[in-house]
Amino acid sequence: MKIVRFFLFIGFITLISGSTPVCAQTKPDTLSLFVSGTDGYKSYRIPAIVTTTKGTLLAFCEGRKNNAADAGDIDMLVKRSTDGGRTWSKQQVIWDDSTNTCGNPCPVVDEETGTICLIMCHNLGDDKEEAINKKLSRSTRTVWISRSKDDGLSWSAPENITATTKKKEWGWYATGPGIGIQIKNGAHKGRLVIPCDFSYDDSTTIPAQGHLSMGSHSIYSDDHGATWQLGGTITPKMNECQVVEVADGNGTLLMNMRSYFQRNCRAHAISYDGGISWTGPVDVPELMEPVCQASIIRYAWPTKKTKSTMLFLNPASAKRINMTIRASYDEGKTWPVIRTLHAGPSAYSSMAVSPDGSIICLYEAGKNRPYETIVFQKLNARELLTQ
Repeated sequence: MKIVRFFLFIGFITLISGSTPVCAQTKPDTLSLFVSGTDGYKSYRIPAIVTTTKGTLLAFCEGRKNNAADAGDIDMLVKRSTDGGRTWSKQQVIWDDSTNTCGNPCPVVDEETGTICLIMCHNLGDDKEEAINKKLSRSTRTVWISRSKDDGLSWSAPENITATTKKKEWGWYATGPGIGIQIKNGAHKGRLVIPCDFSYDDSTTIPAQGHLSMGSHSIYSDDHGATWQLGGTITPKMNECQVVEVADGNGTLLMNMRSYFQRNCRAHAISYDGGISWTGPVDVPELMEPVCQASIIRYAWPTKKTKSTMLFLNPASAKRINMTIRASYDEGKTWPVIRTLHAGPSAYSSMAVSPDGSIICLYEAGKNRPYETIVFQKLNARELLTQ
């Protein structure tokens, strides 16, 4: 199979009023959607994007008020586009809890009801991840949900769902970041599944590491997001993750995970029961990573006219550079299509599919650092996927 390699190098310019870099609109379908140092926030991190049942694009991220750290005064934000990403609303604050941390957006669209469930995490602003891991913090990391029933125009007050989604002995906890899915086939058709990760005490680790390890897991809802349950875990040394349904007609799930085995590649696990249990992690050497978040989605289901297609997006390097999209036609076994979107510094990402079949990418990128902007890019699927 011929490998398709296209290279798009996104240029950056500097604002006249300062030194904050902005992604130049080298193509009409590429723009800087969130720019550090603007609209009241020092930085923007952790992108997530979904397409609603009405075809609206919802782009989420964290707005970090005073610094670029993962803890502190962090708000949950969203922007909407009703024209495929050509124009965007002003950013809307979904959750601002004083100086505390409201982060890790992981939205999922219920295609049966149209409701968007936004799963998030919360912690006190002065509780850092290390202290939460070691149980030395004043409080801990908690799990929350906000819902929109009007296509993302308004959002319900966040509701705490920690009691049914987190074990008491766990320390750190993160939803996604990225997106959740709704199972399309099999015994668990209609189930909403959110990929998550957690920290736990592990007596098999060496004392210098504080007996701390990490794992990936899932939470799920069988009642359209009204209530949520804890699914299975994947350990050891797994972390941030994304989930996709395999095209076998049975609702089998594939979890793609950030790995701490120091082999610079992603890991996969499989669930045959809708996320209630998972196989052990297996390396995916073809998917190089610098230990970072990544995104994976299903672009197409197999039909008489289309072949099964998964898409994967991450900084394909030993460092956080080279944001690259790949396509697989065999349920993630091989990835023959490769295209570099941004050769420079880059990090977290999310993807969606627009109603016209375009591939929507939302990712962190910059000239000097990965966290200078969150870039929106719309790709022509026919150009990318033609073999």
